[in-house]
Amino acid sequence: MPQFPKRISWWWVAAATVACMAAGLWLGGSTMAAARFDRPITIVVTFPPGGGTDLLARKLGAALQQRIGQSVVVENRPGASGNIGARHVAEAAGDGATLLMVNSSFAINPAVYQQLDFDPRQDFKAVFNVGTIASVLVVPQASALHSLADARAAAQLQDLPFASCGNGTPQHMAGEMLAQAAQMHLQHVPYKGCGPAITALAAGQVPLGVVTASSAAPLIEAGRVRAIAITAPQRLAQWPQVPTVAEQGAAGFAVEQWHGLLAPAATSDALVQRMHAVLAQILAEPAMQQSLREQGYTPVTQSAAQFGEVIAADIDRYGAVARQLRLRVD
Repeated sequence: MPQFPKRISWWWVAAATVACMAAGLWLGGSTMAAARFDRPITIVVTFPPGGGTDLLARKLGAALQQRIGQSVVVENRPGASGNIGARHVAEAAGDGATLLMVNSSFAINPAVYQQLDFDPRQDFKAVFNVGTIASVLVVPQASALHSLADARAAAQLQDLPFASCGNGTPQHMAGEMLAQAAQMHLQHVPYKGCGPAITALAAGQVPLGVVTASSAAPLIEAGRVRAIAITAPQRLAQWPQVPTVAEQGAAGFAVEQWHGLLAPAATSDALVQRMHAVLAQILAEPAMQQSLREQGYTPVTQSAAQFGEVIAADIDRYGAVARQLRLRVD
């Protein structure tokens, strides 16, 4: 058998290596191809149009449609603090065609509602955490309340009604936790979403509201309502003159909520990672970052798995708070 020169032997080794690398890349590419968006996507929002969660879903949906070249539709399925929409997505196929846009109320519901038609721990996969947002205490523009101290004084005389975005929502929890922390007598008035709550407040139907910053922003800027306190640990950039609840006497008080996308549990890990990667690219765009911050959001950087851990931890944390406050919804 003829002997080849060493340089030719090394050439064959190099060629074989390149071939193996190419095969690996081809296989990796085929895996990514299997995680393509082959169908129109529906983002189910669990609250009515006009609220912060709805507005965020529409912003993300428009950007996602432009990036992937596939139709993305936002569908509102309100009711039961998000449980109706969640159940719909839990029962959907895991093909990437149906996503659930939720906020922290998703983690509160297991402790607040007597019975759920789905398992929040087992029926979903976390896809993407967009960011956190503070809630604000707001009053009608003509209100005599200008600070948390004013609200506390009013609540000492009689129960002070406060509007929230619904039973078991983070705003409901924030209001109840505020009542304890500031020793205020508050009466909860639930609405079917932050949009209806802030509209009722602006119309003078209720004297105080606890709603998301994004929902309140348009009416604050229009001069129809005023913010008197922020529930986050720090003041918000768009309203630096509005102090936090903690600054106004309730030391250590801080309640924020996250907003993110979930998929049915049957969705493959490859498809979840593909969706996460595309959404991360969208959120990394400077224009999107600026837009979110202007609406009160603080963008976060988390993997899908890390977002899942946040959800699980909040189910435990809010469960403890709900039991302490004895918050139950039939």
